[in-house]
Amino acid sequence: MLTKIDQDYIRPFLSDASYLSNGAADRLVFPTSSEDIADVLKEAAASRTPVTVSGAGTGTVGGRIPSGGIILATDKLARIQSISCSEIGGSAVAEAGVPLADLQRFVEAQGLIYPPDPTERSCYLGGTIATNASGSRTFKYGPTRDYIRRLKIVLSTGDIIDLRRGDLKADAVGRVSIPLLSGDVLQAQLPTYQMPRTRKHACGYYVAPGMDVIDLFIGSEGTLGVVVEAEVGLLPKPQGLLTGVVFFDAEQHLLSFAGEVRSLSLQTRVSAEGVGKFGNLMERALAVTNRSPAQSDEDRCSPLPIDARALEYFDNNSLDFLRTKYETIPKAAVGAVFFEQETNTSTEEEIVANWMTVVERNRALSDSSWFAMNESDHARLREFRHALPVLMNEWFARHNQRKVSTDMSVPDEAFDVMLRYYHDTLRPTGLRYTVFGHIGDNHVHVNILPRDDSEAAIARDIYLHFVKRAIELGGTLSAEHGIGKLKRDYLKLLYTEDNLREMAALKRAFDPAGILGRGNMFDEKYLAVD
Repeated sequence: MLTKIDQDYIRPFLSDASYLSNGAADRLVFPTSSEDIADVLKEAAASRTPVTVSGAGTGTVGGRIPSGGIILATDKLARIQSISCSEIGGSAVAEAGVPLADLQRFVEAQGLIYPPDPTERSCYLGGTIATNASGSRTFKYGPTRDYIRRLKIVLSTGDIIDLRRGDLKADAVGRVSIPLLSGDVLQAQLPTYQMPRTRKHACGYYVAPGMDVIDLFIGSEGTLGVVVEAEVGLLPKPQGLLTGVVFFDAEQHLLSFAGEVRSLSLQTRVSAEGVGKFGNLMERALAVTNRSPAQSDEDRCSPLPIDARALEYFDNNSLDFLRTKYETIPKAAVGAVFFEQETNTSTEEEIVANWMTVVERNRALSDSSWFAMNESDHARLREFRHALPVLMNEWFARHNQRKVSTDMSVPDEAFDVMLRYYHDTLRPTGLRYTVFGHIGDNHVHVNILPRDDSEAAIARDIYLHFVKRAIELGGTLSAEHGIGKLKRDYLKLLYTEDNLREMAALKRAFDPAGILGRGNMFDEKYLAVD
């Protein structure tokens, strides 16, 4: 196991995409096995030395920024160990330090896909599990949690546990019991809060009646244990794809279009699933890919009429940014929706016709909109979707400011109210901003772009108002990026003081010395140990 104490070597591991800059550590270790990790954690627990797990550094909430002690880097845990294929998909086993892009390429070469697709694909698999990462395809496929079949985890005590989905469940009163190899049994009590009624949620520990114990670790942000290895579920790679960027000259027409596509897509899935969103993994895999064991090979991949896998929003301010790079954006456009739907040779014409019907019915600028059916054109439209964050980062660099960015999601019935609140609050301020993102999941990102320190202070105050309004509407303050260190003070707006103490008690059950991920999710006062 490689160990570094030179501060010049450690320095690149003291930051992440949050741009927080107060990280510090005494030692950087690169384990190559679960046994290496167990040795590091046992030693650290004995001396109560903080340990921060470090992945690729793509997180936006400061989760990997250490507050002293040891950085445990997963870079050397980078093996894809196996893949298995079946008629309805398959599975792969990979270590925590495998870059997501590498895993995606590996399984796609076998005619399969691993659906989770965060925008930054240089992230590591372990990091995506720690944050329950999602992305544009989450609208159809769900987040990382839905594809985790097994996890190997090292606890701060040095115990190694291997959890397979379905093996261990919380009991009727929320108690969790995990047998350890030592013969002991780890026992913990789940918090009593109910999670928001949103399709995406990344705030604190996952809790549900009778939940699978494996789900405690997914989205736990490195505070309960260190993920070493995962078995992930895979789905068949679609034969084809229809991609579009649809422009509108009126916001109400855009929202009508997005609402209709969202509704039709969700109806398609309810009809196809039968068992509902939380059926077993096999049922969900069959449903989400519109396959049935009784169907022919051609029919198994046949999507139903409208079934968008991605549905993304761009407001007028976003288009103004993009016009600096894309001169063909229609001058009359005040907003756009990016979409993707899977196709095959037998359904392609019908699917295109269905989409054009919805486009025309909602008064889109159809003649000026963009559509793609081949891979090179798909790539150009995906580049358009991903260009906006790059352009905004260039803006921040010029103005020497850090963006103030929201990550809130609300229930379906509250989305239009929340979107109107964003615009009505920001327009009178004179601040520059953009609103874009995952409209299919009622989860758009508001990026406020301060030009100086005084505007930055105003932006942070507005952000607080946005958090409060989203929670009032039954939403969540973080839909996909997690809490980390950047947002932990806002967690008390979503949960009560008793809830926070319940969460802290759960963490102490798994991490008695309080060494893992110090500063992530919780203020230190909740985690004081005797």
